[in-house]
Amino acid sequence: MEEKLDLICILGPTASGKTALAVALAKKLNGEIISADSRQVYRGMDIGTGKDLEEYSNVPYHLIDILDAGEIYGVGQFQKDFNRVLREIKSRNRIPILCGGTGLYIQAVLQNFSHTYIPRDFALRDSLIHREYAELKQLFEGLPKAQSFNADTSTHKRLIRAIEIAKWLENNELIEEANLSIEPIIFGINLDLNTRRQNISKRLRERFDKGLIEEVQQLLDKGISADMLIFYGLEYKIITQHLQGDYSLEECFSKLEIAIHQFAKRQMTYFRKMEKDGLEIHWINQNSLTERLDFITKFVP
Repeated sequence: MEEKLDLICILGPTASGKTALAVALAKKLNGEIISADSRQVYRGMDIGTGKDLEEYSNVPYHLIDILDAGEIYGVGQFQKDFNRVLREIKSRNRIPILCGGTGLYIQAVLQNFSHTYIPRDFALRDSLIHREYAELKQLFEGLPKAQSFNADTSTHKRLIRAIEIAKWLENNELIEEANLSIEPIIFGINLDLNTRRQNISKRLRERFDKGLIEEVQQLLDKGISADMLIFYGLEYKIITQHLQGDYSLEECFSKLEIAIHQFAKRQMTYFRKMEKDGLEIHWINQNSLTERLDFITKFVP
């Protein structure tokens, strides 16, 4: 008996070849790709976020270039957009393929996180922003509602959001929203450390050659504040600081290379957390595209 899959998910760290695999799979299965990348939603942030739109060929893709750079987009909005796009793809009788490296976004839609709709408390954020990570972690762990949801505390910014949620839950009750019935099959690209590091360094050099610094300067010239670009992190943060005179070009590249390696490590840590939270991930250890497709076809006819 043929089983119809509700959703195929392909995740992995940066520079692991997720897009190429998702595109090849979409062509094979008559699929459409839903991006799960927290920064590819912004127009004008192309090189730094690795959109590589030419890779998609004639495969339809969604949730890329939906906002102007300078705007704020979060996981709650992603959940709403994802549910809408998923319904649209299903209405066309095509296979939805969720592809990306933002683990929080992926887990939120697969496990229907309700706390993402909790409003922001800007006064609380202002009171926490300059406190050290260790101090914030201790504060969070001491809150009565800290263990009532799957908090991502991997960064200073996300830890503040976790505190915000936990404090809101002390005085409010969540109302569960109806969610689409999703039965995902999840594949994760698992590169060995040396290959992952080589891929990251090689791609970073290519992005500098393609005009990454010029892209950040153009965003600044359009009126997007340096603070906002720094908020977007990684390439946009460190290159903005370089353009402000904080780092030489050589220092900029070196700091960015280290930061991306650290980011990839955090991504893998989060994916392992997803497994502990009950999501089964079929890990792909092969490096070639053909071998990766062959692995997936063991699970997907």
